[in-house]
Amino acid sequence: MVSRIVSKELIKLFQQFPVVTITGPRQSGKTTLAKATFPHLAYRNLEDPDDRLLATEDPVAFFRSIPDGAIIDEFQRVPELTSRIQVIVDERRENGQFVLTGSQQFHTSDRIAQSLAGRTAIIRLLPFSIDELHAGFADVPADLDTYLYRGMYPRVWDQRLDPTIAYSAYVETYLERDLRQLSQIRDLTLFQRFLALCAGRVGQILNLSGLADDTGISHKTAGEWMSLLETSFVVFRLQPYFANISKRLIRSPKLYFYDTGLASWLIGIEDRGQIGTHPLRGALFENVVIAELVKYRYNRVRRHNLMFFRDAKGHEVDVLMPLSGVTVPIEIKSAATFRPDFFRGIEYFREHIQSGPKGMVVFGGERSEERSAGHVCTLFTMTRTLDSL
Repeated sequence: MVSRIVSKELIKLFQQFPVVTITGPRQSGKTTLAKATFPHLAYRNLEDPDDRLLATEDPVAFFRSIPDGAIIDEFQRVPELTSRIQVIVDERRENGQFVLTGSQQFHTSDRIAQSLAGRTAIIRLLPFSIDELHAGFADVPADLDTYLYRGMYPRVWDQRLDPTIAYSAYVETYLERDLRQLSQIRDLTLFQRFLALCAGRVGQILNLSGLADDTGISHKTAGEWMSLLETSFVVFRLQPYFANISKRLIRSPKLYFYDTGLASWLIGIEDRGQIGTHPLRGALFENVVIAELVKYRYNRVRRHNLMFFRDAKGHEVDVLMPLSGVTVPIEIKSAATFRPDFFRGIEYFREHIQSGPKGMVVFGGERSEERSAGHVCTLFTMTRTLDSL
């Protein structure tokens, strides 16, 4: 079993809070993490009809069956339980009572805000990180295209699944079911087109009007569907850098997927060999780097707070990352050969916008090194470089 980086923080938070909530996309390993970390706790799965029926019709009996606390899986299926948990933890006044897992961010956040505010810590678990994969599997390949194609979902790696089949099933069995629970999506064909068009726009400025027109839906519907995809941990927005400066800055976010394997399948890639010559390879590489940076923050129980910088004259930095009280500018280049001008945007940002530490270039090559302008690293050495800053 792959050891998850966030497990140490999970243990620590369980000792500091009466409830810990683990949220994230389906099949990201939430249940496995909870069971492996707390094998002494009872386990209840609210996807199980019997557990769900008891929790819904007789919550007192449900909690009487777990007097010493429990892992309650997919708790968003019976969100009313959070009110009962509030009463229990307030009466006991003890830390380390319940671990909740949930796959729908909207229901999770809404119920926590209402009932468990101040009583639970929240951990966001995404699919495997590069570091977790390399630590957990002896035969992980070292080529970038494999990661762009296969993605990081645990079952794809644990069971050596064909990514094309795995992500097709994932969309049909998980995404569509979850999204139908959250909203009335009547035309799944249109929604699938919308999802594919989103995948074709990774790394681009989000233009909801353009997405709506290309899909054949209203702007309002496009906004609703985008929110649903964010709620289900499929996509996220990278917000632009704002500052009280006179320069004209881009004010719209960029769009990214939490997993490039899913994005690759959605744009029609069915074989790893297609990646190398695909016109979106650079965008997919940028996406996987930014997703790894999000995981880096989440695995340390921090909001990712990532931004990008771009002004009206075309100066830009792909990512601005908060780290130890400073902002680290990071440029992403899929090219396998390093060029000094990769630092151009970083140097402009440090000179004209915000002074600070040296920047970092993550590129598609194989060799990390230190330059006078900053750090040069690969996808596989990126987190070690961040740890050294």
